[in-house]
Amino acid sequence: MEIIKLLAIGLALGILVVIPGLSTGTMAVVFNVYDRLIGIITPNIKKIIGEWKFWLPLVIGGVVGLAFISKVVTVLYDKYPFPITWFFIGVIAGSLPLLYGRTKPPGKRLPNLAPAICAVLALAVMIVMAVFSPNEGAVLYTEISPRLFALLVLAGIFSAIAMIIPGISGAFLLLIIGLYRTVIQSVSAFNIPLLIPFVIGIIAGLLAGAALVRFLLSKAPMETYGAVLGLVAGSIVVLFPGSLGEGNIVIYSAVCLLAGAALSFLLGSKK
Repeated sequence: MEIIKLLAIGLALGILVVIPGLSTGTMAVVFNVYDRLIGIITPNIKKIIGEWKFWLPLVIGGVVGLAFISKVVTVLYDKYPFPITWFFIGVIAGSLPLLYGRTKPPGKRLPNLAPAICAVLALAVMIVMAVFSPNEGAVLYTEISPRLFALLVLAGIFSAIAMIIPGISGAFLLLIIGLYRTVIQSVSAFNIPLLIPFVIGIIAGLLAGAALVRFLLSKAPMETYGAVLGLVAGSIVVLFPGSLGEGNIVIYSAVCLLAGAALSFLLGSKK
């Protein structure tokens, strides 16, 4: 029974990995597996092997969920780029109240000065990226190159670290970097040359990220979430497609925006 439960949790987490704005770290907390996962992400091979009955069902379920939803998202992006982009914006917007609540002391309405400064600086960084960086969110790479290899390794590192931190989405960072469609298409088509550097980055990011998360959340939790809040809020500027589309697409985009915001807010509000 425990194996079936872990398979189901892994399936859910694998699906959430693909959707920008929905934090796998947050949902791992909801499913009560977060602490144990963070504990086994370590260079200690003996400890990892000893916990195989826990992580193996999670990995199997996660791979199945990831393979399934990546195909769905690939089709949606090709046929309905505006609605799917607005859905992602809605999901990100719906997560803001949860993140804001983690930047302030219990019982207070406003955050302290340090978390507020971190949020403003992070937001400024995102706005600068939106203004001065080309929007490559819709670009689809299908062939590997030395530059793309390095970018995929870095994308894997940052995505893995983001997935570990509750409240941040690794897929969301891929959108900002401009490699989201490339990674999702590579998973869907099982493009090994593009997946290898990304997986290398994921492994490195998990090992480094687990230690980083334990340090930041223990030493400066509100400041950390202040920076996260600014990054997430600024990502809406980066992803903004310019309009809701044309004709009936406008209605679909508006519905997707509201649906994404409601989904993210409801999931984030669960204790």
